[in-house]
Amino acid sequence: MRFLHTSDWHLGRSFHRVSLLGAQRAFLDHLVATARSERVDAVLVAGDVYDRAVPPLSAVDLFDEALNRLADLGVPTVMISGNHDSARRLGVGAGLMGRAGIHLRTDPAGCGRPVLLPDEHGEVAVYGLPYLEPALVRQEFGAEQADHTAVLTAAMDRVRADLAGRPAGTRAVVLAHAFVTGAAPCDSERDITAGGVQAVPAEVFDGVHYAALGHLHGCQTVSDRVRYSGSPLAYSFSEEHHRKSMWLVTLGADGEVTADRLDTPVPRRLARLRGRFDDLLGNPAHDRHTDAWVEATLTDPYRPHEPMAALAKRFPHILSLAFEPDTGDEDRAASYAQRLRGRTDGQIAEDFVAHVRGQGPDHDERAVLSEAFDAVRADAARTEGD
Repeated sequence: MRFLHTSDWHLGRSFHRVSLLGAQRAFLDHLVATARSERVDAVLVAGDVYDRAVPPLSAVDLFDEALNRLADLGVPTVMISGNHDSARRLGVGAGLMGRAGIHLRTDPAGCGRPVLLPDEHGEVAVYGLPYLEPALVRQEFGAEQADHTAVLTAAMDRVRADLAGRPAGTRAVVLAHAFVTGAAPCDSERDITAGGVQAVPAEVFDGVHYAALGHLHGCQTVSDRVRYSGSPLAYSFSEEHHRKSMWLVTLGADGEVTADRLDTPVPRRLARLRGRFDDLLGNPAHDRHTDAWVEATLTDPYRPHEPMAALAKRFPHILSLAFEPDTGDEDRAASYAQRLRGRTDGQIAEDFVAHVRGQGPDHDERAVLSEAFDAVRADAARTEGD
């Protein structure tokens, strides 16, 4: 059996206020075309279909269109809700959609009831484990602790119990939305920490032939049988070096797994640039980034005049600008108390102005600060006298 493993579509999400709806549509076009050309037997979507619980109508329309196109191909789709999705909303109409081959798994109570997909070697049982918020599902699973390992273990116990009652040789696939120990996160994933512990061991998924995971945005192989597809698009500059893709997984007659990585369309490259203002503007080495979405971090000791406008002339798609003055390792390592030691109130105030504005106060501004401190001291003296 051949299936496409994808996740973390985040329909409706923007990239630093730039709409990604067109890029998401291009990805879904690519998904449908790949499902057709590769003659896959199923599409697996491991959560975070939408970017938020109440998605914009444009995202809902795009989702609806994609499901109709997959149904028209006759390709079964198994999909779970992620931590960004509203499970209740995503699951509306699941019964009716199931008759068209679109299997939504959003109810934790249904973890042990698989979608059965037949091929020439028998049946493949596909179990959907939606994102399990420990505090909300602990009672459902009778878990001893309200943490991710406990509830996922309990959910997988239901999977293994159901599988044990099926004919010998039944192959099993599970979809889950979780953070597995050893995998690498990035900045664009919402933290799912519960009780200080969010990671679960890969051994939780023992007993099935393939675990199609979602949540982390980087494509990763935890083991040959446990993989993240990653998000099809970049959703933060921390994903600058990600290769965005899907897994084309083949499950053999005896449950052996082979996986090929298929690239997804890239709407625009990402570039994170760091350095002095003049260097970013004039260094020919940066010419290759003129068409990229750019995040620039300036290290000048003083903030340049209107830097965003100047940088935008060279990098028309610059989206983010930050300031991190390079003041040396000693200054960065020094504690706040150490930096204040031996300095007057006036000097501390002048340092604050320099930090916020990029340069210290001029003569007239220092006079105003001095008068303000004199007034405060005079008021404090009167209060003590009273």
